[in-house]
Amino acid sequence: MARPIVRRGAFLGLGVLWWWAVLRLAFAPGAGVLEGAVAAGGWGLSLLPVHCVPKARAAGVVGLERRRAAPATTASPPRRSGAGSGPW
Repeated sequence: MARPIVRRGAFLGLGVLWWWAVLRLAFAPGAGVLEGAVAAGGWGLSLLPVHCVPKARAAGVVGLERRRAAPATTASPPRRSGAGSGPW
């Protein structure tokens, strides 16, 4: 029970710290490197794919056995060397 509370508190604290840095950068004339680093770091963390799961547990994924058993698909056959490059 204490674990989710601590996690939510940490997320809330880090979110408040990030907003403080962003607002200070926007409105305070003396904002500097520390605020910029906190704001950029928080923005960078938002780009992480945190909702990813391993392929084995993903919904709708085709298992390795089915992938190996599936016939290989091919694109259109390669052109012969003297056939030209256009469709005409």
